[in-house]
Amino acid sequence: MSKPSPRHPVPGPELVRLAIPNKGRIAQPINELIEKSGLHLADGGSERRLITRTRDPNVEILFARPIDIPEYVASGVADLGITGKDMVMERGSAVEQLLDLQTGKATLVVAVPEESDVETIADLAGAKVATEFPAITRAFFAGHGVAVTVVTVGGACEATPHLGIADAIVDLSSSGTTLRTNHLRVVDEVLTSTTILVANPASLTAKREKIDEIVLALESVIRAKGQCYLMMNVHKSALADVREVLPGLSGPTVMDVASDENLVAVHAVVKEERVYQLINQLKRAGAKDILVMPIERIIR
Repeated sequence: MSKPSPRHPVPGPELVRLAIPNKGRIAQPINELIEKSGLHLADGGSERRLITRTRDPNVEILFARPIDIPEYVASGVADLGITGKDMVMERGSAVEQLLDLQTGKATLVVAVPEESDVETIADLAGAKVATEFPAITRAFFAGHGVAVTVVTVGGACEATPHLGIADAIVDLSSSGTTLRTNHLRVVDEVLTSTTILVANPASLTAKREKIDEIVLALESVIRAKGQCYLMMNVHKSALADVREVLPGLSGPTVMDVASDENLVAVHAVVKEERVYQLINQLKRAGAKDILVMPIERIIR
């Protein structure tokens, strides 16, 4: 796709269009991120139109296949796009990465049947390799000086060795379960991919203020992930002990309590995984009236 399709006109100068996946393993986490960032879909996303408005009249969402998003952004059909880093690399699109969303982590691996004699990449010289990522696969093997025949498939890549279509595969693996289920083992890793936010270079100049606003909103949600807000009252005589167990994001915030000159209010941001142990430690240190609050966004 070298230029915008009439079905997907270039957004106007006052509008920022964000392309996100319409389906796939990363679609749901991205939808949740969009909602938490404050860019609520105007219709709740229930109708899932091709293009959907948001609560911000200057931002709209374009639903597209993850593999198409890099080119939509590069061509100017969308100003911003969220998709896997693997998709951007496969397309080789001229876009700029703005943010790693730290979700959808997966590794693109070279795998062979468990009974195969192949132990290294070099052992695949002359072999057929099936993949949904032909450009990345060709570049990877060429970089290792190994000549292979790349067989492009549209899905069910893990079945191709057992069907005699290929000797090996290059495919995404998150947990390794699919590979084990299909009696495949990893020979090498090609790259690690996460979900990223990319931008059209021209849009970055022309619409920088609105794009920076969107990046800040998304980044604030990512920063808050896995964090909790603790509030408690502490007798001044126990404050030093509480500080010892409550470092917080930038150290706890301590404020006087108007109703009792012997008490202070202590607030801190801590990792959610630490809360279970911290509560008991804080109680023993002298804290009381402890509240644990979820955090939606953290803006620095």
